Amino acid sequence: MPVLRGAVTFSRFRVEHAKEAPSDIKRWLTRGLKAHAFEPIDRRSEDDRAAGFVELENADAVDFSAGRVFYGEYALFSFRIDSLKVPAAAMKAELAKWSANFEQENDRPASRGEKTQAKAQIKQMLRTRATPRTNVLDVSWNQTTQQMQIWAASRKVVEEIVIALENALSLKFVGLTPAAIAQTSGLDEGALGPTAELIGMDLPATAEVAHGEA
Repeated sequence: MPVLRGAVTFSRFRVEHAKEAPSDIKRWLTRGLKAHAFEPIDRRSEDDRAAGFVELENADAVDFSAGRVFYGEYALFSFRIDSLKVPAAAMKAELAKWSANFEQENDRPASRGEKTQAKAQIKQMLRTRATPRTNVLDVSWNQTTQQMQIWAASRKVVEEIVIALENALSLKFVGLTPAAIAQTSGLDEGALGPTAELIGMDLPATAEVAHGEA
């Protein structure tokens, strides 16, 4: 839980409302988070990934009461991603065991169709036993400055969270990177490059003075 326990890599954005800002921010935000709340993976389906919003201090909670989302001028919540993967080694071992038992019971090797059917059943069995891998990324939104921080290192994950927030709340996000800030301020992006002093090169004037002294 980076927001409460220490600093990690994060991406920072300025938040803009696509429409007029709602009069009741708390009700609007909690309703949007609930509409896109996390739902566990259905093990009976083919889905191997699930993602959605959860409460900051409880990755299993999706009630989003105002007291659990708003902390002073901040709205704090998390984005949970679960992935379920059947280990290839376990799949191979179970299929080999099934094939040996089949051949012993039927006095013949299993056909391709029988193996395909058995493989599907084994995969479903292993899915029910597998433990999903859970990743929880925190989001902090300053309601005064309208700056949002997404505490994730992966650009792909940050983009996924931004898209989820855009869909849930109809917001627009402007990345607060040096290039984006320069563009907003009307500065030439080329002015952001390293100076001669920074990269250890002498400026022309310095070179002339040094030549004269020699």
